[in-house]
Amino acid sequence: MVRAGVWGVGAWGEKHARVYHALPEVVLAGVYDQDAVRAREVATRYGCPAFENAEALLAECEAVSIAVPTVEHRAMVERAAAAGRHLLVEKPMAATVEEADAMIAAARRAGVVLQVGHVERFNPALLAARPHLRQPKFVEAHRLALFQPRSLDVDVVFDLMIHDLDVVLELAGAAPESVSAVGVAVLSGNEDIANARLEFAQGCVANLTASRVSQERLRRIRFFQEDAYLSVDLYEKTCDLLRVDAALLRALIAGGGTLDAGGAPEGGAAAPEAGAGRAIERLRIEVDPGEPLALELRAFVRSLEGRGPGAAPAEAGRAALAVAAEVRSAMKLRARQWASRASVAS
Repeated sequence: MVRAGVWGVGAWGEKHARVYHALPEVVLAGVYDQDAVRAREVATRYGCPAFENAEALLAECEAVSIAVPTVEHRAMVERAAAAGRHLLVEKPMAATVEEADAMIAAARRAGVVLQVGHVERFNPALLAARPHLRQPKFVEAHRLALFQPRSLDVDVVFDLMIHDLDVVLELAGAAPESVSAVGVAVLSGNEDIANARLEFAQGCVANLTASRVSQERLRRIRFFQEDAYLSVDLYEKTCDLLRVDAALLRALIAGGGTLDAGGAPEGGAAAPEAGAGRAIERLRIEVDPGEPLALELRAFVRSLEGRGPGAAPAEAGRAALAVAAEVRSAMKLRARQWASRASVAS
C-alpha cells in the first residue's frame, strides 16, 4: 500500500483525492490547500485529514500529487522532493522549460520519482488505437472546450493543446523540425484559440487546434497512415479504423475494369469508384472501460513499487512544455507581423 496525498484540491485536485480514495492499493493520507475551508470540505468527503500546512501533509505520505497553479509547480515540487516524496505534478509541468529542468534536477538529487499528469495518454480510446498506429504521415487534432474561469494564468496551448502535443511527441519519438502557429485572445488576457502545425524529420505533419471558448465539447484526434486511417474520439471514448486494400484500390483506379457491389470483376464502362467501397474495411475498435485519471494514478502508484512504467516521465513533460513554448513564440511572432501590417496599412 502506498500512502498518497494531494497538494491543492481545486476542481482537478479533488479528482485526485477521489481516485486515490477509491484505489485499493492506496491509502489517501490527506490533503492540503491554501484555502483551509476547501481542504476540510474535500477531506470530509473522502474521509481523510485536512492538514494545516504542506509540511504536515508531506510528513504523512510517501507520494503526493501536485495540483496547484502552474506558476507554483517548481517551488512545490522542490519542497516535496526535499522531503523525499515521490511526485506526480499536473500538466503543464512548469511555467518555463528552465523551471522544468530545475524540477527534474531536484527529483534526481533527492532520488525520488517525478512524473507528469498527461492524463490523455491513459484515455481508453487512445490506448485502443495504439496497436494500430504505424508511422502516421498526418495527424489532425481538435480540442474544443466551453469557457471556464480557471487556468487563465496560461494560454490555451499550455492549458489544452499540450495534451495533444504530448500524444504527437510520444508517437513521433522526436521533437519537430519546424513549428508555426496562430492564436487569438477572446475572453482572457491570453490566447484562447490556437492552431499549430508541426513538421517532423520522418515526414509526419501534425495540425493541432485548441479552443477554450467554443460552444461545444470536442476532443478528437485522427491519424492518417499508409493504407489506414484512425479516428479517435477522446471525449466519447470511441475508436474507428478504416483500412484500405491497396492492391484492390490500385486496380480500381487503373481503370482496366471495376468491381460491382458484390466484388465480382466486371468489364464495362462503370466508374472505378462504383466498387471502391469494397477496398475499404471499416472497423469499430473495441475500447475497454476505464477513467483516464484512475488509470494514470494507478500506473503512477504501481511504478513506485516497480510494477510498470508509470505516468508520463518528467522528460516527456519537459518535451511537451518545450514544444508548447515554441508554439507560443510562433503565435507571438505572427501577432507582431499582423500588427506591423495593420500599422503600415493605416
